Amino acid sequence: MGGKYSSMDPMQIEVPDINKLLERDPYLKPYEKEIRRRYACFKDAIENIETNGGGIDEFTQGYKYFGINVQQDNSIVCREWAPGARQLFLTGEFNGWNRDSHPYRKLEYGKWELVLPANEDGTAPIRHNSELKVVVETGSGSKEDRLSPWATYVVEPPKSEGTIYRHKFWNPPFSEKYLFKHSKVKRPKSLRIYECHVGIATSELKVGSYDNFTDNILPRIVKQGYNTIQVMAIMEHAYYASFGYQVTSFFGASSRYGTPEELKRMVDKAHELGLFVLLDVVHSHASKNVMDGLNMFDGTDSCYFHTGARGVHSLWDSRLFNYSEFEVQKFLLSNLRWWLDQYQFDGFRFDGVTSMLYHSRGIGQGFSGHYDDYFGLGVDTEAIIYIMAANYICHKLYPEVVTIAEDVSGMPGTCRPVEEGCLGFDYRLAMAIPDKWIELLKEVSDDNWDIANIVHTLSNRRWMEPNVAYAESHDQALVGDKTIAFWLMDKEMYTHMSTLSDCSAIIDRGIALHKIIRLITHGLGGEAYLNFIGNEFGHPEWLDFPRAGNNSSYHYARRQWQLVDNELLKYKYLNAFDARMNHLEERYGWLHANPGYVSWKHQDDKVVAFERAGLVFIFNFNPTKSFPDYPVGVHDEGKYVIVLSSDDSEFGGQNRIDKTIPYVTRSEGFAGRRYSFLIYIPCRTAVVLAKE
Repeated sequence: MGGKYSSMDPMQIEVPDINKLLERDPYLKPYEKEIRRRYACFKDAIENIETNGGGIDEFTQGYKYFGINVQQDNSIVCREWAPGARQLFLTGEFNGWNRDSHPYRKLEYGKWELVLPANEDGTAPIRHNSELKVVVETGSGSKEDRLSPWATYVVEPPKSEGTIYRHKFWNPPFSEKYLFKHSKVKRPKSLRIYECHVGIATSELKVGSYDNFTDNILPRIVKQGYNTIQVMAIMEHAYYASFGYQVTSFFGASSRYGTPEELKRMVDKAHELGLFVLLDVVHSHASKNVMDGLNMFDGTDSCYFHTGARGVHSLWDSRLFNYSEFEVQKFLLSNLRWWLDQYQFDGFRFDGVTSMLYHSRGIGQGFSGHYDDYFGLGVDTEAIIYIMAANYICHKLYPEVVTIAEDVSGMPGTCRPVEEGCLGFDYRLAMAIPDKWIELLKEVSDDNWDIANIVHTLSNRRWMEPNVAYAESHDQALVGDKTIAFWLMDKEMYTHMSTLSDCSAIIDRGIALHKIIRLITHGLGGEAYLNFIGNEFGHPEWLDFPRAGNNSSYHYARRQWQLVDNELLKYKYLNAFDARMNHLEERYGWLHANPGYVSWKHQDDKVVAFERAGLVFIFNFNPTKSFPDYPVGVHDEGKYVIVLSSDDSEFGGQNRIDKTIPYVTRSEGFAGRRYSFLIYIPCRTAVVLAKE
């Protein structure tokens, strides 16, 4: 945990070093004035927090001031920000649902306060797990039930009683609180990320639990060679099928998987196992729900959001935050601090960053790569300042934190420090890579794949701005699309995945391509790697949450672990290759090495060769041609041995490669490299070699 700051110890803003950015990319020079303007706005925002918000430390712990907080003497202080309200009341089981007996007192700047003294016996006046509501008297005089925006635990009602989530006051006795036993994990040099969803992480036809994930899934992830988990859909969302992206309670750990204490146990167990834990955080928008969301909290359409059209995302049918509002900044920055502090998460994957960055929300906007797209009037400065502040504060308070941007636009400086006038993320998702693989699998026969274009897509990223490479994520797994395995093999996955079944050209091709697509993405595509839960073994079928359109079925909202655990099924081959690939990266560390140097990409042969972290990666995508003595250029002379072959029988290959044969370099160079060797590379095969 990083150092703490207060108004007595103000966070010092570094002198910007924007020249570093301009030296690295001289094409940004014409935009220097705009970059410096953004930094000045960011500096003003931080100074405003220091001057008017009590300092960074206090400001980012708004959850200790707002919401419903038990004091040391067991009295309870309730505070809300509702500038448009005429009056606030607290009601619930504690007062027999009397809507008028407990009015809040109005404070300055739209804040409201209610103090409930402790009971005569010294106990808290509101029982643990009892239900509460905030009653808001609107400007028009109506009284509306709301949930506190700062609620930390909300639950789904019984099906017979409607769909509006309920706020349950979470204050368990000390004996029932989960106490963390393990320290946070040191930030890995190479992030090998397992993107996961607690609810679908069960084979059973139901919502999976935190406890199931802790006891049964975390050990699988570690065994598979991943060192980081990215957990989706934790922030409470009333609609399960939204995949967690329509958040209703930003401080609530989703109750559909269990209690807050069980989530704490899950994170703590992950740390015990050496896993770095990222939270999928949604600060780009919020659910339009009124009764159990933030929308219309104070009776107006503003409060936390922009009013009018600017406050609505037309494609997502959700509300958009007003990032310039001081109390909204406190709410969102405190939300990040809440997950880092209370649940011990190690960092965040920020969802929907493209929507935040541009007034168009990215809708219908094609990003050509011209810098005018990124530094013109179409950019939402208020959101940029919030992003800079969020990244800056997180990294200052927690030096080991990692933040990842989901941004398709390619904003320059996304993954450079705020001190350089940039956004301050550690990584961005390389979203063009999975799009390219799906495009090829859907539209192009693999004997016509454009090898140079594949290499360009995998290596096209800004220098010194780390990317998370992935062949497929949850986006490709959702109903309406297909996973890579399904695109490759769906015609015969139900009939020919048994090791006892007849040979199948479709299955053989699918297994071969699945492995080499993922390996070349892992090796060449970025500085971190991501896999979505189940895709490591070629999970069949898509992902579809229970909803009206599928008769509320859980059939597709689960992971069929029995498929990979069954020794008679071929899923085990893909799983074994995925694990070997990760363990090899752990040994050689190519993800945190310099980007791969591609010495060879041959369109007719369908062969790619590159070097990274002292390893030589060779891929033959050709569906029919094997090459007995193929020349491969290398920078260093010596004896090379194969440390990974996708054609091994343990990975479902044909065992055509003898790994005992060493490859000694010749003084004859090849493809611009000083030395070379000749190697046998069968069709649809990849090999990785290391110097002996």
